[in-house]
Amino acid sequence: MARGKLAAAKLGALGLVMALSACGPDPNKAPNLENFTAKQIYERGEYELEVGNPRRPNTALKYFSEVERLYPYSQWAKRALIMEAYAQHKAKNYEEARASAQRFLDTYPGDEDAAYAQYLLALSYYDQIDEVGRDQGLTFQALQALRDVIEKYPDSEYAQSAMLKFDLAFDHLAGKEMEIGRYYLKRGNYTAAINRFRVVVEQFQTTTHTPEALERLVEAYLALGITDQAQTAAAILGHNFQSSPFYQDAYNLLQRRGLKPEAKGDGWLSSVYRQVIQGKWL
Repeated sequence: MARGKLAAAKLGALGLVMALSACGPDPNKAPNLENFTAKQIYERGEYELEVGNPRRPNTALKYFSEVERLYPYSQWAKRALIMEAYAQHKAKNYEEARASAQRFLDTYPGDEDAAYAQYLLALSYYDQIDEVGRDQGLTFQALQALRDVIEKYPDSEYAQSAMLKFDLAFDHLAGKEMEIGRYYLKRGNYTAAINRFRVVVEQFQTTTHTPEALERLVEAYLALGITDQAQTAAAILGHNFQSSPFYQDAYNLLQRRGLKPEAKGDGWLSSVYRQVIQGKWL
């Protein structure tokens, strides 16, 4: 990250701090920043971000923007742009953070901070995941942006964090499918529930939600009287997650009907079961 050392920022910003103080108590009166160097304005932005107003990153944004405006082709302008993306993200101005990060990538694609800009862009999607309810568009965008970090900058310090967040976002998508599936199951809309649980089993099989999805399939298929699919779902569950409490629940549901977990019929779950036995799934 192109923030430099905080101590240097404090010292470099001292002259500008004094100039700001000299402007008097009127908050609407600002010093003429054209009288200061790009370095001084940039370091004042760092100072505001880390020390002056750490809870008000919008204050720092004014200085980073001024560096770009007054010294558009300087190295300080480049550093200000990445810091602008960081400050926007810190302020939870996610769209603006994405715009600044993308502008950095477009302008300086080969720069050493490009990996960080890509990571910030991904974070601007990822940090909104819990805010979007059942609209998963941002989650898919987060996954794509995180994948870009992993694939384009595999040796960067951000790749490992991106991989972890990718797995969590992927798990989040599966969790949303489960949430909707449980909603339908509770209300007796078994076909709609099965469709949701099937998505988890087929598309999100590496997530933590797979055991429950298989157990819920047993419930739904038994409710519809489709015992072959219920038994096959339980067989898959037992093959991969025998120690899971969901397997015991599925086993008990079958036992009460005189059934047992085993692959039967030729439905979609039978195909999954064959893949499991062949070691090509999970």
